[in-house]
Amino acid sequence: MQIRNLLNTSKNHLSQWLSYFGLGIGVLLLLSSMQMFIDINKLLKDNNPRKNGYDFISVSKIITNDNMGKDNTFKSDELNDLHRQPTIEATAPLISNQFRVKATAGNVIPFSTDLFLESIDDDFIDTVPPSFKWQPGQQEVPIIFSSDFLEIYNIFAPSQDLPQLSDKTVSSVNIILECYGPNGVQNFKGNIVALSDRINSVLVPKTFMDWSNQNFGGVSTVNPSRIYLKTKDANNPQLLTYLDQKNYHLNKDKTKFGRIKKILQNIVSALGVFGILVIILALMLFSFYLQLMIARSKDNLQLLLTLGYSPDWLSKTVAKTWIPVYIGVIIAAIILTAVMQYFFVQISFAERNDLSYFLHWSVVMVGILLLALSVFSNYRLVKKELYKIV
Repeated sequence: MQIRNLLNTSKNHLSQWLSYFGLGIGVLLLLSSMQMFIDINKLLKDNNPRKNGYDFISVSKIITNDNMGKDNTFKSDELNDLHRQPTIEATAPLISNQFRVKATAGNVIPFSTDLFLESIDDDFIDTVPPSFKWQPGQQEVPIIFSSDFLEIYNIFAPSQDLPQLSDKTVSSVNIILECYGPNGVQNFKGNIVALSDRINSVLVPKTFMDWSNQNFGGVSTVNPSRIYLKTKDANNPQLLTYLDQKNYHLNKDKTKFGRIKKILQNIVSALGVFGILVIILALMLFSFYLQLMIARSKDNLQLLLTLGYSPDWLSKTVAKTWIPVYIGVIIAAIILTAVMQYFFVQISFAERNDLSYFLHWSVVMVGILLLALSVFSNYRLVKKELYKIV
């Protein structure tokens, strides 16, 4: 039996086609925004250098005119709060010297300067040789020097009639560390055992720093001014939002891709939400059309019920009438999304292997779920309206 011939569909074609068009546009916006969200994550995932699968970033408090001269170190509760964040795998404070240190290079390099020293857990240092250890009573102190500091030295060295040093040569330079305390000056022999690309500092073993702060500075507990964070993704928008809310300073260059990703994700998320709203409005408009159509076909439908057709069978049969329409609209939206993805990859990123020409499986699954949702809501509405005329 051709149920469609018994339905009064001669009027209100405008609302019917508007609902089809709205459904197609909404599905297209939702699916394309999902695919774009996935593409953004792939493109900006690996733009920040990673070590052993993790990123390490330095965090300090922002110094303003209002807090100048105040204590801007990290307290224990702030460290605990950082450690509790789901985007942070681990934290490590950089402990600085609380006493005066002067470094000289002997007669080979006529150079002398006041120096700052820091220590951090070995797990956060990118290069830790076996010799980077110190025990009380040991006169030689191993040092891990920043690669950036060595580059700066080599830039200004010629203007001061100082020799430039290579990565290998710097380890042969004898450095005298003059540590000043209440009982006078004690000298240690410093030896650069490695260079660090990660931490811009002059690092010494934690055992030496703790011992020296206690003996020369008279302090046993030091609140750090700088913290290193270990995270799986330094560009994680959730992490960056948290740090911004806390007014913590970090290297913007290392996280610039995360900020770009955050903006793009917000844009495509807004498009996705707009697409969902369009889908809901399209389904509501189509529901109004169905209600009006069933109301106008009331006599014919009551006749079928009187002849013995069950309301459930009639509901399924009437609802099936629009299944091909839903399938056509959603498949068209999936195909258009796939075409957009193909041209997006080919035109914008033809030389990259990061993106796939094909849609992500989750995008196709969402399209199938939307089809099932549309068919189910259509069936429920038809069944509800038919039971009203029983």
